[in-house]
Amino acid sequence: MSVLTLIVTLALAEPASTITAQAPALRDIECYCTDASGQRIEMGDMICLNVGGRQFTARCEMSLNNPMWREVSDGCFGV
Repeated sequence: MSVLTLIVTLALAEPASTITAQAPALRDIECYCTDASGQRIEMGDMICLNVGGRQFTARCEMSLNNPMWREVSDGCFGV
């Protein structure tokens, strides 16, 4: 391929900015935790948990794509 042919080919090629890929539509996945009564608790919300006779404040967080309770502090002050 000569340099002139290459230049003409590149000049006629569609610019990359006009090429759009169609990604499959992804549905929104709602992630949340549940309390002892089964009520929905949103990500980032904190509640008082009683587990094995122990009380502590926990926050609803994600870990490895799973909702989970992370202990924030001992006791349940102000929650």
